[in-house]
Amino acid sequence: MSRLALTRHKIYQTVARQLHGVVPCWVCGQHVAPPEATLEHIRPQSEGGSSHQDNLAISHAACNHRRHAKTVAPD
Repeated sequence: MSRLALTRHKIYQTVARQLHGVVPCWVCGQHVAPPEATLEHIRPQSEGGSSHQDNLAISHAACNHRRHAKTVAPD
């Protein structure tokens, strides 16, 4: 398991334990099943955010991509 996958798994398990199995998406708030889980930087790295666990949250892959698509500046 890669370091990123291990971090995602640990965060997911911690949240699931705290919220009795329900892991809400940081973006939309709906439950995220383990296969759909990605890590989202709360404060984007482009704005000085780190990859420390305190700046990471679980989100759906689609929500993660949609959020970043909105922040890309047009040409």
